[in-house]
Amino acid sequence: MSAHSHEIEEGLAFLPKFDAAGLVTCVATDVATGDVLMVAHMNEEALRKTIASGDAWYFSRSRNALWRKGETSGQTQRVVEMRMDCDQDAIWIKVEQIGGAACHTGRRSCFYRAITKGEGGAAKVSFIDADKVFDPASVYKS
Repeated sequence: MSAHSHEIEEGLAFLPKFDAAGLVTCVATDVATGDVLMVAHMNEEALRKTIASGDAWYFSRSRNALWRKGETSGQTQRVVEMRMDCDQDAIWIKVEQIGGAACHTGRRSCFYRAITKGEGGAAKVSFIDADKVFDPASVYKS
């Protein structure tokens, strides 16, 4: 193990490993239940703003823009705890989900569909915990 990888894996230095696009994957979970709410990406600025403000900031690949979670919907995320993985290329935030919905579809979690083995071994998709907390059409008027 090189001195650099030892420092990344065993040291106390915060050395996030951004990908070629300058992003790191972030998993957000509900601090009260442990449920996975969403997976998004952070660039260096989003990570810095999240740490400084205590609010979750992300980088939207589709819009190529920095955004504070809930700035349009009001469904903000207050960061209670932030962790990094062993090689510092992924972030895990435990959040208090204000408003009750993390997903832009209006649902509590972005993970509202289950995949099971269907007929002949093919994937079968079904809704699970899919009730909407808000109507996206009335919130996102673009």
